[in-house]
Amino acid sequence: MEGLNEHIFLIGFMGVGKSSTSRLLSHMLNVKEVDTDALVVEKEGCQISEIFANKGEEYFRNLETGILDDIKEIEPCIVSCGGGLALRQENVKKMRGMGRIILLSASPETIYIHVKDSLSRPLLNGNMNIPYIKKLMDARIPKYLDAADTIIETDGLSLKEVAAKIADLYT
Repeated sequence: MEGLNEHIFLIGFMGVGKSSTSRLLSHMLNVKEVDTDALVVEKEGCQISEIFANKGEEYFRNLETGILDDIKEIEPCIVSCGGGLALRQENVKKMRGMGRIILLSASPETIYIHVKDSLSRPLLNGNMNIPYIKKLMDARIPKYLDAADTIIETDGLSLKEVAAKIADLYT
């Protein structure tokens, strides 16, 4: 494949597999991939949990919005988005102007299995349990659905199967 003509934005709840799918998909399509959380960490010189602790969630969300402007300047690639990036309408509008938005979806139980040992999920600190994850997911799902051009349910699929479903949209 000769590159992409638009960015592919992977959105969804934390722990759904956006970063892992993005890495695999970039190899399958032979294009670059970027991770918005990694770009924020690089720009700020500290971890997201430190940003949340020292400057707050709103500051972090503003950084995410700014990162989208940076992404607009690079050639089309796979973009793994932080779990909250698609919650702002301004961000969705920016993403739509640059490419296709693909929602990766999974059950709260699957998310819990993926994140239960993580210490880098500030929104789950002290609330690492399925009921809390479900509550957060329920609040976010309408915005995810509004943003998505395509929805891929990942429960029961391997990373390779998820990436292949996305690659099929572009080959």
